Amino acid sequence: MAIRRLPETLVNRIAAGEVVERPASAVKELVENAIDAGARRIDIATAAGGRTLISVADDGKGMARDDLAIAVERHATSKLPGDDLLDIRWLGFRGEALPSIGAVARLNLMTRQPDSDSAWQLEVDAGKVGAVKPAAAGKGTRIEVRDLFYAVPARLKFLKTDRAEDLAVQEIVKRLAMAHAGIAFTLQQDGRTSFRADAVPDNLLDDPANTQRLGRLEQILGRDFADNAVPIKAEREGIHLTGYAGLPTYNRGNAQHQYLFVNGRPVRDKLFVGAVKGAYADFLSHDRHPVVALFLEVPAEQVDVNVHPAKAEVRFRDPGLVRGLIVGALRHALAEAGHRASTTVAQAALGALRPQNAPTMPLPFQSTFGGGNNSRWRGYDNLRPTSLPGLAEAAALYNAPQGDFSAGDFSRDATGEIVAIAEGLAPGARNEDAGVAPVPLQSYPLGAARGQLHETYIVAQTADGIVIVDQHAAHERLVYERMKVNLESGRVPRQALLLPEVVELTEPEAARLAARADELAELGLVLEGFGAGAVVVREVPALLGDVAVQNLVRDLVDAIAEYDNVLPLKEKLEEVCGTMACHGSVRAGRRLTLDEMNALLRQMEATPHSGQCNHGRPTYVELKLADIEKLFGRR
Repeated sequence: MAIRRLPETLVNRIAAGEVVERPASAVKELVENAIDAGARRIDIATAAGGRTLISVADDGKGMARDDLAIAVERHATSKLPGDDLLDIRWLGFRGEALPSIGAVARLNLMTRQPDSDSAWQLEVDAGKVGAVKPAAAGKGTRIEVRDLFYAVPARLKFLKTDRAEDLAVQEIVKRLAMAHAGIAFTLQQDGRTSFRADAVPDNLLDDPANTQRLGRLEQILGRDFADNAVPIKAEREGIHLTGYAGLPTYNRGNAQHQYLFVNGRPVRDKLFVGAVKGAYADFLSHDRHPVVALFLEVPAEQVDVNVHPAKAEVRFRDPGLVRGLIVGALRHALAEAGHRASTTVAQAALGALRPQNAPTMPLPFQSTFGGGNNSRWRGYDNLRPTSLPGLAEAAALYNAPQGDFSAGDFSRDATGEIVAIAEGLAPGARNEDAGVAPVPLQSYPLGAARGQLHETYIVAQTADGIVIVDQHAAHERLVYERMKVNLESGRVPRQALLLPEVVELTEPEAARLAARADELAELGLVLEGFGAGAVVVREVPALLGDVAVQNLVRDLVDAIAEYDNVLPLKEKLEEVCGTMACHGSVRAGRRLTLDEMNALLRQMEATPHSGQCNHGRPTYVELKLADIEKLFGRR
């Protein structure tokens, strides 16, 4: 068969298949054109999921008569002054959107420049371009797309339901609204306003607190995100990163709530997903995902936005620099959050506490409170902790090896009064030793311990509410952070076993573990092969105290098996630290003294990330007194 040139109409329809995948794709292209035109307000309307109508109106700079005629030709654009595809400073630059849409639908354009008395109109019907005519229109541009894909009806069969297409349009508009906070957006679908975002100041790089962006994000992602996000602001080698990142305890079951924008362009990028996952690796289990909205401003010559027909992907000249900037900025911001946990944790707890069809039951009036050590609930006696350093000094707390509570963690002052030392958790003074001033509640965010429930949960009173702490989850985080500091300094204290312990494994497992012996030694775990199918453990990290060596080694074998084929273990040391920390933490079911409880609270206040355990679960729940009063009808 002879080679032939395809007709222009067919070429445009093929191009439309790449650019206009569904109604949301057409909306994206038209809204980006409006943004490029300098619009301060953009109004979008659709009908039947975008099949029968897509309308985008803006108050931008509009087009002249001659420009309107050229705008519907392929590869005609005003956004590429030169021929350098690496110097792109606009969202649209390919010149494919309007001709591609016009090739598969009925397209009507009306436009007027602000300083012109005349407006102009042009119609395109399935690729057939009409004449430019005078029209009556305000300044800016209004584009209507009717009967999308009527020229290629086979494409209609691949569209989803109207509801699904409406949601896709909403997602596109919301993403563009996030990136351009200075523009007001409205979206009407089938005559109903489904989205509205008022303009907010958009001088983000000049805003030290990055608060303008948060106003727009709150409009789109909701109040919960605004209440539980930390600001991101970083710069490295001319690349600026701003935005907000949710606290680890404010997470979702998928990664759809992670938003990345490069020079105002919403993109999907594997590098970004990997960077976010790496930054939150310490805080979330593998099936939970953080909520983030990050905005990169990259010099045009350092990013290629021309690698995808729909401009949904980008390529960075130095991907390592960008990844390092994102990971570093996120980790720094999360560290600054300290022990803070998301407010949604308390909201969920209050929801669970509200009585719903609960059977009424008479309560016994005999008290279960007692002052002796044998009581299930031990009331708060007197204790006076020393003052704690700030978060910047918190690393000093991790230097003392601590796997269990040791007697040296508490001391007495000159008068014989008990003084809690924040470096460790004490076995504590008994009630008969008490006699000092009570802890001032307003001085400590997590308050003063009042007792322990079920040998698992610490109850503390704050100045304006109560805090319930999961002792195992909290101590696991403290041990983990201390191990990381020691690891980074290259000084992981070891503790020699009185009797080396032999662990029986399969031959492949033992060989795999022995091959990583040097790297494990960096973590303070010294072992070596012991014949076929066994290893002998001679030293363990001192932080772990009296650890179950058999269980620890078997868990490490599983961890190495998971990571060995992906990355060297050295890059996964923090995950291994997490495994060790879990084995070396205070277990649920262990009875603590009040001194131990208060020392744990003080350590949490001084330790970054202590608001969540290594798996992303909250370590404490805070309930405000006002909320508790509402539960009992007192408000």
